[in-house]
Amino acid sequence: MFALITAAIAPGMALLSYFYLRNHYNDTTIGLIFRTFFIGALLVFPVMVLQYAFTTEGYFEQAFVRAFLLYGFTEEFFKWFLLYFFTYQHAMFTRRYDGIVFGVSLSLGFASLENLFYLIANGLETAIGRALLPVSSHALYGVLMGYYLGRSKVEAEKRKRYLAYSLLLPVISHGSYDLILVVFDMYFLIGIVPFMFFLWWVALKKVKRANELDI
Repeated sequence: MFALITAAIAPGMALLSYFYLRNHYNDTTIGLIFRTFFIGALLVFPVMVLQYAFTTEGYFEQAFVRAFLLYGFTEEFFKWFLLYFFTYQHAMFTRRYDGIVFGVSLSLGFASLENLFYLIANGLETAIGRALLPVSSHALYGVLMGYYLGRSKVEAEKRKRYLAYSLLLPVISHGSYDLILVVFDMYFLIGIVPFMFFLWWVALKKVKRANELDI
């Protein structure tokens, strides 16, 4: 069990450290980052129950609707909602890059616990694939969400526009990821690998831009 827990959490902590270390934070902020991570982990339970209920009742059976509504919108909306009410309003949220770190933290909290449940059900041999694809993709959705939340917090004149982007773009990215898995089926790597390269490219551009704007 210890090996499963370590394998499930290690990718998320590594990615969180990567985005955290790209900027400087004091000890007080670290506490808020880990609290955000924990909130993201707790979010797994209501989301899983909701998705299970809809699936059992036969809703969202069409692939496109399931990818973008049941998975993309449901997961990203609840992340966005908690990030907005627990972190966005906090006095320590003062820079654009803060949004990225908090967005990645909450998303990776969610991804880490979800990953643990998956490894328990499917075995430790799936850990590498999970780390490279689902866990890292959640981190990248968190970058997009946090980047636009950060801009919304700092740039008051465009607040509503950036708030909309902070939800819409992660939903589209997440839904596209899940749709690729369904459409390509057993050959999903043909579609998902270039998509992940594109997502990393976009996310790193947002990271660079946030740091430039915060100078």
